[in-house]
Amino acid sequence: MSVHEIKPAAADVLPPDALDRVRHWAGARPRELALRHKRRGQWKAWQWMDIAREIEHLAAALRQQGFGVGSRLALSGAFEPTLILLALAAKAAGGHPLPVSRELSGEALRSALAELRPSHIYVQGREGVLRHLAALGGVEDEILLLSSASVERRSGRVHVLPLTSLYAGGRAHPLRLAARRAHAAAPVWSEEGTEWSEGLGVVLRHWLDGGQCFAFPESIESASRDRLEIAPSGLLLSPARRRALEEECESRLAPLGSLRRRAWEWSLEGDSRGLRGQLQARVRRLFGLQRLQGVVSPLPLRGQPAADGSLPAAGRLEAAA
Repeated sequence: MSVHEIKPAAADVLPPDALDRVRHWAGARPRELALRHKRRGQWKAWQWMDIAREIEHLAAALRQQGFGVGSRLALSGAFEPTLILLALAAKAAGGHPLPVSRELSGEALRSALAELRPSHIYVQGREGVLRHLAALGGVEDEILLLSSASVERRSGRVHVLPLTSLYAGGRAHPLRLAARRAHAAAPVWSEEGTEWSEGLGVVLRHWLDGGQCFAFPESIESASRDRLEIAPSGLLLSPARRRALEEECESRLAPLGSLRRRAWEWSLEGDSRGLRGQLQARVRRLFGLQRLQGVVSPLPLRGQPAADGSLPAAGRLEAAA
């Protein structure tokens, strides 16, 4: 298994050739799956040709809402197809997508928005809309706030508009995937959000460079369960999510010193054949990592034993691949 280092990308800058790469994959792999996302318990998928059409449509819709050269679209929420498509559409319309941490609220959010000075905002979820409206109280400039969880209304200088209004002219509906097809081709997995400041650029760069399918969970709460269903071929992890995955793995393994834990440790001391391989495969299936081929992470591999002589569970899984 390989682990690649990431040079952090600027939080408000997408890959300069992002739109060219989308057009390339739409031409080279029009009907291959590009994105997968679980919505309301059902896996949905976008083909590369869908991605190109959606970006073009959303860019035109944003222009109709006053978005153009120099405009700024703040994006707050989980990385998933809608947020990614809006980021690319903002770039196509001549503006700038600007991730804003979904964990911010109150004065911290007010300060972040004052620094970014967005003309348009996309927020996921009603709670996020309310937090942004509170933070935008008293702003002097007109701001359009888009959300899939709100009805049209005004709050001071902020015009809240449901995201569906951007699709008045039609849209490319995602495919509904049967469980068998959702599991068939192992995608690269990401369970990140805009709290990872450079993450949007990182995800887009790796997605568009390789043309691989990326998959996203329904929510951060369901990420572990959704990962089991997908069994990804790769993980793209921020430092925070990498630590969380290591802690998750560690918490679900047998306690240190137990017979089962000693068996797991023993399985990593040799090759992956026979009983050792069976033990490794069993633990990897426990975390939905049985098809894992690589990890993309800003953190280096932890190659040195911890003070108690053990390695973090995720590091052990990497070593066993």
